[in-house]
Amino acid sequence: MGDTVLELVDVTKRFGAVTAVAGATGGVHRGELVTFLGPSGCGKTTLLRLVGGFLEADGGSILLEGKSLRGVPPHRRDTAMVFQNYALFPHLSVADNVAYGLKARRLPRGEITARVEELLKTVQLEGFGERRPHQLSGGQQQRVALARALSIQPKVLLLDEPLSNLDAALRVAMRAEIRRLQTALHLTVILVTHDQEEAISMSDRIAIMRHGRFEQVGTPLDIYESPATEFVATFIGRVNLIPGRLSQGPEAGQVAFHAWFGTLMLRAPAPPQAGPPISSEARAVIRPERVLLASPREPLPRNTFRGEVAESTYTGQVVRYTVLLQGKPLRVDAWDPVRVGRFPEGSAVAVQFPETLHLLPAEG
Repeated sequence: MGDTVLELVDVTKRFGAVTAVAGATGGVHRGELVTFLGPSGCGKTTLLRLVGGFLEADGGSILLEGKSLRGVPPHRRDTAMVFQNYALFPHLSVADNVAYGLKARRLPRGEITARVEELLKTVQLEGFGERRPHQLSGGQQQRVALARALSIQPKVLLLDEPLSNLDAALRVAMRAEIRRLQTALHLTVILVTHDQEEAISMSDRIAIMRHGRFEQVGTPLDIYESPATEFVATFIGRVNLIPGRLSQGPEAGQVAFHAWFGTLMLRAPAPPQAGPPISSEARAVIRPERVLLASPREPLPRNTFRGEVAESTYTGQVVRYTVLLQGKPLRVDAWDPVRVGRFPEGSAVAVQFPETLHLLPAEG
């Protein structure tokens, strides 16, 4: 990571009575891939279009290398957008599509030809220059759109749901391809997606958006393992949010978390995220894969409680269980079911929790 290339300062955009972007503030560092992720209507695509100049902000500032972009049209912004539908010109060849921005800048013909050949090689489309877009697969069209955007050497590349029109297998392949290009060319990229797996697998940082603002910005690991709010915890992946109360544990460096099914003995959270204060209501963020299931035995180990399997769904690499703890459901994901074994519905199980949990203050 390097210096800040793009800075958003209290950016606001309204459409009539609807506020689509409500004071978004943050920055993108040189050479990193940042993803705007959030539910439909959270403002992520609107914010991307504000950065690209396709919309004008009603308030706040968008700065590119310290210079305001207010009033600067898209073709003068040193940004380039890859649209969801690729927006290739159907009447132009692949080479002419890639060359479009270069010709608009009136570069010498020889330089344009050399640059187009280089870009087609970079996106692994050598020999496709004379074809038309309709003669290409979806993945190949995606590569042409990327090459066209890269041709003008933008300071920030903007990707608006670029993989949403591809089938599942090709989507996975193109994730790796975009990440390869971004790393090899040291590109600064903003990606908008609704796909959580896409965001986690591709991003250096993820900006979770809610109601037109950034709810949390962090690495994929931070977002998944240490969500800042209950919204982020429930939006990313599957999760159990367990309500309870904290008290001082019997040992140094230990806290007790009193849930409906019993008391968990946890390692006290370390600074800087020390968690909620002792003697307060809290929520424990427990991912289903962090919980272990076993056959009951006596005596039960620490942080282990008796439960009953209510539902069991085999998905191949994982069995997704719903386990009842004193009548209330808990999600549990058991990986490698062949090795671990299967627990049929109605069977008694021992449910073991880890000693390290992410704790949030109780909201509301």
